[in-house]
Amino acid sequence: MPRGKYDVIIFGATSFVGGILTRYIAAQYGWNKDLKWAIAGRSERKLQQVRGTLAPILGNDAGDVEYIIADAADEASLAELCDSTRVVVSTVGPYALYGEPLVKACVDAGIDYCDLTGEPQWIKRMLDKYESKAVDTGARIVHCCGFDSIPSDLGVRHLQELAKEKVGHTVSKVEMRVKAAKGGMSGGTTASMIQLTKEVMANPAIKKELANPYSLCPPDHGFRVRQPDIKRAFFDRASNAWGMPFIMAAINTRVVHRTNALLENEYGDRFEYNEAMLTGKGSKGRRMAKGMTLGLGAFMVGAALKPTRALLEKFVLPKPGQGPSPKEQEEGYFDIRFYGYDKDYKHGKEPVIATKVTGDKDPGYGFTGKMLGEAAVCLALDYHNRGKKRWGKGGFWTPGSLFGEVFMERLQKNANMTFEDITPAESADEKAA
Repeated sequence: MPRGKYDVIIFGATSFVGGILTRYIAAQYGWNKDLKWAIAGRSERKLQQVRGTLAPILGNDAGDVEYIIADAADEASLAELCDSTRVVVSTVGPYALYGEPLVKACVDAGIDYCDLTGEPQWIKRMLDKYESKAVDTGARIVHCCGFDSIPSDLGVRHLQELAKEKVGHTVSKVEMRVKAAKGGMSGGTTASMIQLTKEVMANPAIKKELANPYSLCPPDHGFRVRQPDIKRAFFDRASNAWGMPFIMAAINTRVVHRTNALLENEYGDRFEYNEAMLTGKGSKGRRMAKGMTLGLGAFMVGAALKPTRALLEKFVLPKPGQGPSPKEQEEGYFDIRFYGYDKDYKHGKEPVIATKVTGDKDPGYGFTGKMLGEAAVCLALDYHNRGKKRWGKGGFWTPGSLFGEVFMERLQKNANMTFEDITPAESADEKAA
């Protein structure tokens, strides 16, 4: 195959999320038009099945969709795959088990890569092993292009850009609150969570690394601010509601801090950031916050113990390839709020800026497919010219540090994702409610 025959190759198209992503790309960009794309995986039979699912979308063109046989454990097949494309987008997880060979192949070939991992310990390993070479080869590696962590990362960047317009400077403290969300969990996500737990239990050093809010920042980041770590139910003054720990905060907060570092501390040297999930107002919201926090804690303890972990995997958690139904994906949504506080922040002070980010599909799957797809297309078409500003640099990027207005426009136009200013009316209305 000639180098650069494709703009994008979807690696892992036969996985649960890979199928969603493939159908999204087919529906949004058609076949053999402005975007040249193909699917890849290790099973020819399953790739043909995926191609068959595209018939309702592409009609007779579905049979022309090209596929490539490549195995995550076969370096030669990955090298050949990389030689034929500008961008590889991967859905093959847990990435800590299967992701490294493809990252290495993309870095070696000097091509771009994006994925939807939420595994901070694996990202840290990839940074330590391959970032220097990626800078040399020009490969741009962008992890976390799904629900974790695009809404958080792009949401903070949107709020900060708005703050510069309305306040005159970026804000030094941002709180993210998941006001509402509806979605399911797939076997791939649970497998990644279980893998992280196993690694932590086997290597105590990983636990210490995960406790560092700046673990993914460059070594010379210089940040010293003690970051909030929400571990229990609490009353959130900005939203006038009760809140609880947000399970994705462990990865999202670290990505946001890395973005700040890569943007040359644009949010400030003493930037503070935290995330939580809201459970509602009054006594009902309080009960839910406390009950759900206890439930989350019990799950984490159960996942950490080998006997209960085995029971969870066998009887409770979805298996690889399983996930929310198409109907459930369509009925899902998310509504996330961001509250920004000025430099002279004191407890009880009102936010000076507030925004919200919303999506109209299941956040982890229906909408993750859209976000991941648009990230790959942005790399392949919009940002392919390596001579433009900082986009020309190879290395390990975050969505918020690499993708700007062009990407957000794609998300709003093609994926029905919204980034809205809600300062000050909505925050005030909520407090009065």
